[in-house]
Amino acid sequence: MNWHGLHLVHVTEFWRTMLRTAGWLLTLAWVLRTYDAIHLLPTVPDLTLPDWDALPEGTPTLTVVVPARDEAEKIGATIEALMVADYVGVRVLVVDDRSTDGTGAIVDAYVEEYARRRPGALSAIHVTELPEGWLGKTFALMVGTENSASDYLLFTDADVLFSPSVLRRALVCAQETQADHLVVLPTVEVKARSEGIVLGFLQVMSLWATRPWMVQEPKARRDVAGIGAFNFVRRDALNEIGGWIPQRLAVLEDVTLGRRMRAAEMRQRMAFAPGMVLVHWAKGGHGLLLNMTKNLFSAFGFQPLFVLLMCVWIFIFFLVPLAGLVWWGTVMQALVILCCIGALYRVMGRASGIDARYAWLYPLGAVAIIFAMLRSMVVVLARRGVLWRGTLYPLSDLRRHNSPFVWEREARKKRDEEIRAKRVARRIAEKAKKKG
Repeated sequence: MNWHGLHLVHVTEFWRTMLRTAGWLLTLAWVLRTYDAIHLLPTVPDLTLPDWDALPEGTPTLTVVVPARDEAEKIGATIEALMVADYVGVRVLVVDDRSTDGTGAIVDAYVEEYARRRPGALSAIHVTELPEGWLGKTFALMVGTENSASDYLLFTDADVLFSPSVLRRALVCAQETQADHLVVLPTVEVKARSEGIVLGFLQVMSLWATRPWMVQEPKARRDVAGIGAFNFVRRDALNEIGGWIPQRLAVLEDVTLGRRMRAAEMRQRMAFAPGMVLVHWAKGGHGLLLNMTKNLFSAFGFQPLFVLLMCVWIFIFFLVPLAGLVWWGTVMQALVILCCIGALYRVMGRASGIDARYAWLYPLGAVAIIFAMLRSMVVVLARRGVLWRGTLYPLSDLRRHNSPFVWEREARKKRDEEIRAKRVARRIAEKAKKKG
């Protein structure tokens, strides 16, 4: 063999070694995350267990704030589910956010009915105009917060169904875990295969963004929880971080609330409640795609580079292992990764209610999410803003309020100012002591 041929052999062997090494490193990452999920997810509180079937201490009050815009089809079922809650301290406040269908009339009919049956248990506020500089839902949440006076607040959506005891159990959990912010993972109703494919993949992918078993750890700065179906907060903690005004233009108001709570070093907790909080996020894959058009680009602070990097990450972590099946040098790693993905579908499915058999179709979910991310980015950039519920919110305004890092920077700045103020006060006290 001549020198040139020998050189090619060495180059080929080099790349084979690199592929094997990269394959084993990717496999190690999957094995570690799967091991943690299998062993540590059971440590997350499960509100269905008898441990939480108790009464909270001191009879704390709770207001359930339900923002609703054009929810005539589902708002009635949500109100009926909330009104059979088995805890006496619950009050429900529906904020009708400029609805153009029959939502307002339906809510008023329920308020009139329960005014006779349970006076004060249900009330409604009708928002007719949206102030400049606010998103509709965030403004509705602010209105609900300011027009209530309870110890705790639950922010939910107008299409969520609750079991009678879940609010009481959540109060007990919040008290026992000393939670300022409690997020309960809902059980997802899957009514179409396309929904299961997309949502099943999202729940597994989310384990790389937020580890539920680490949400309670103050030092786990990136493990942040926030779910619109069940954001449960202590009022004093919400007031301490400034209420809703700082995030008035946050598209993902639920996750943003979690980020702000974490940045302010509030006690954050996550819990499961299989079958106790039901939600159907959207009708079919098309409905999910429309919802994600608004949400996905905002999750990355409306920064195209972050979106592209995430698409590459999904491709490498979820789709490249399939290519590893075609070469003997990486087939073992690929099979281990596929087993890990299947295991995560199963362990997450126990809490979310999504059938673990959708793991067989996870590549379709990965491709769908990549497409949805790119579509969200292109549509928002083309519109120069987010169009939601008939209102266009300019991109120039949204970028300032949707950075995933802005709250940590603001909290760090506040902590630095407090440290400087303490140092100045200490120096003044020391000088006064010397003079005295």
